[in-house]
Amino acid sequence: MDQRKFTLLTDLYEITMANAYFKDGRKDEIAVFDVFFRKVPDDGGYAILAGLESIIDYIENLRFDPEEIEFLRSKKMFDDGFLEYLKTFKFTSDVYAIEEGTPIFPNEPLLIVHGPIIECQLVETFILLSLNHQSLIATKASRIVREAKGRPVFEFGARRAHSYDASILGARSAYIGGVIGTSNVIAEQLYGIPSVGTMAHSYIQSFDDEFEAFKSFALNYPDNTILLVDTYDTLGQGIPNAIKTHFEVLQPMGKRLKGIRIDSGDLAYLSNKAREMLDEQGLTDVTITVSNSLDEFLIRDLVTHQDAKIDSFGVGERLITARSEAVFGGVYKLSAIKEGNTYIPKIKISDNVAKTTIPGFKQVYRFYDEDHKAIADVITLHDEVIDESKPYLLFDPNYPWKEKLVTNFKAEPLLVPIYKNGKLVYKKPSLVEIRKRKIELFDTLWKEVTRLKNPHEYYVDLSKPLWDLRQELITSHKTKN
Repeated sequence: MDQRKFTLLTDLYEITMANAYFKDGRKDEIAVFDVFFRKVPDDGGYAILAGLESIIDYIENLRFDPEEIEFLRSKKMFDDGFLEYLKTFKFTSDVYAIEEGTPIFPNEPLLIVHGPIIECQLVETFILLSLNHQSLIATKASRIVREAKGRPVFEFGARRAHSYDASILGARSAYIGGVIGTSNVIAEQLYGIPSVGTMAHSYIQSFDDEFEAFKSFALNYPDNTILLVDTYDTLGQGIPNAIKTHFEVLQPMGKRLKGIRIDSGDLAYLSNKAREMLDEQGLTDVTITVSNSLDEFLIRDLVTHQDAKIDSFGVGERLITARSEAVFGGVYKLSAIKEGNTYIPKIKISDNVAKTTIPGFKQVYRFYDEDHKAIADVITLHDEVIDESKPYLLFDPNYPWKEKLVTNFKAEPLLVPIYKNGKLVYKKPSLVEIRKRKIELFDTLWKEVTRLKNPHEYYVDLSKPLWDLRQELITSHKTKN
């Protein structure tokens, strides 16, 4: 658990709104807020949810200490009664969320906060920054790993992340997405992600001779000798010296060269030539790892189109920063206010259809066919019941005449309770369990949804009662205005 307090890691307007709610006598008003995103990064067909554990750690440490109260007082913009309220602030809300590692899709609630409106408002920023960053990296990692076609991928981006937290949590998210190891040692200490690495060019440069550098490394790490071969001349010097190290240093010790790494140049050509050179010397078991500004498109080209003889990939900056599209775009919107025992739905209407929100307190169901392949997600009102014994009509919420009647299906709710009345009721899974969940659920998606370019759109539909409610609110607001 992260013991740091992030109570004031929030946008100022969250606190100004909370202050206004308090002064207006609305601090106990129950609200419902949804987190969702509108577009999959990189024009992909799916995203992977990550970041829930960070949110739990944040809420577990959520309180206002005296120095934080005094800091807010110094701004001379908050009511004294509100500041007194913050002194005894305690999170009492309900939180429902989709579990980490789950494939997710646009417009469906990923997380719902249900509770006093001040609480819902204060947690908005941290929830968004956690889900936005970590889901972005998990999604990018999943895309990269998929294009490696079973070859191991390592996350090598520790030094290129946007901060130390982004580096650490990025490594965790990348592991959820499918990488098998990281260069980041603290990620292994905190999360158990295997840390990997051998040498940099500087190690080789520090010796007068490349072979002497390789010899020293082999003597120090005879059971895990992986040599970086591109410091001077990959084919003319690096690989021959690696082979020489095997026969003159390792073999007499009863050891074998484990692998080589190429970090520059024409990776397809160099890896193919390296494979030939190694195989000619009987070193068919020596692996070839490549790095150098890789992403899913370059890896796909190397594997699929150039038949590169590469055994594993080290991916750095373009993974840890999600360089091709560095914003996930999750938003946090009010969807209902509770009056008595009734939820009053709220909607934001926009000329941009994609920005018109889905009102009400909701649940999300994933529909599976008889082969346990995901058919569609259906957003419903929170108290709707899906009867699996009867046919169910799926329809496109934007083009409702596009419909499909499904039978023999399973409908599984995706939003699970995380907090009830401010108490943590969710047992946090291990990172290994989250990773396993991602693999299992990813396999339920049709390959057309997961392809790199022009993926099939996965359907996120509304139930008929929810669709009717949304249309009613849109019509009502148009009539009023």
